[in-house]
Amino acid sequence: MSSDFEGYEQDFAVLTAEITSKITRVPRLPPDEKKQMVANVEKQLEEAKELLEQMDLEVREIPPQSRGMYSNRMRSYKQEMGKLETDFKRSRIAYSDEVRNELLGDDGNSSENQRAHLLDNTERLERSSRRLEAGYQIAVETEQIGQEMLENLSHDREKIQRARDRLRETDANLGKSSRVLTGMLRRIIAGSWCLCDSMTTQIQAPSPHLKWEGGLHRGGAVL
Repeated sequence: MSSDFEGYEQDFAVLTAEITSKITRVPRLPPDEKKQMVANVEKQLEEAKELLEQMDLEVREIPPQSRGMYSNRMRSYKQEMGKLETDFKRSRIAYSDEVRNELLGDDGNSSENQRAHLLDNTERLERSSRRLEAGYQIAVETEQIGQEMLENLSHDREKIQRARDRLRETDANLGKSSRVLTGMLRRIIAGSWCLCDSMTTQIQAPSPHLKWEGGLHRGGAVL
């Protein structure tokens, strides 16, 4: 897989070198050749973008432990691609100014001022685009963080609900145990009272043996 990436790297290096050479030649070419050169550079820039996409796909397939080096190289290539596009825009602006000057007969000072103004506007647009991209990235990251927080809250809610269910079950079991113990205590108390009543009755009743001994005594006395 790394061999495929290195092959794309070589193609990208050759292609960007050709683009750089052509961009520097655009302002010095005659109008007809300039138009053709601009079209050619646009086509090659698209080819370079496609190579970057292929390289990016290859990097994603590389194992994480070996991906860092290739990711750094990809960032460098993307920066180089951005610089090429900026240089190409500037060369096209210079080409457009020159064509307009030929058609309208503007003097050199006016052309330079207009070129500087257009370059300044281009840079402002690029800065605004970068800020928008950064804002979008922050929004995406914020959305991801919010989603993770919602998932964590959902998990916590489920845990709390399970804890409440276990607490209710424990309360129910304690209630059943309390009723069982109360019934047992009542039966023990009732049995104790029955035993006390029985013992009291036996103590209060007269003994037949004592009555018999009394009868004999009285008979002896009579005799």
